[in-house]
Amino acid sequence: MLQKMKKMMKKEKGFTLVELLAVIVILGIILAIAVPSVSGIITKSENDAKLANVELIENAAKLADLSELFTEGMSVGDLVTAGFLDGDIEIPGDSDSEVYTGTVSKTGDTFTYSGNGKP
Repeated sequence: MLQKMKKMMKKEKGFTLVELLAVIVILGIILAIAVPSVSGIITKSENDAKLANVELIENAAKLADLSELFTEGMSVGDLVTAGFLDGDIEIPGDSDSEVYTGTVSKTGDTFTYSGNGKP
């Protein structure tokens, strides 16, 4: 009888509670390292996209100036209406799909956007 019990015990396969807990702890450590770095990457990419959009708006103002259609304090909406931008540019990372609504000013040969969405 004792030998039958030993044979049955040897045939049992699976993971022990300690092994399962070790795997859970390791996964927790990996998550603790990965989540902050991923959120940092997302924030950096949103800021880079905002900088690129501001540069796009300023370049559209330069094009309007070359076409002699630029007026001081021209808004992003005016640039869209005049055809220098293709539609409204949404602010990245904004859950309400807010668009850029600021104005562009000119100082010498430098164009500067001021308004919402600027990082």
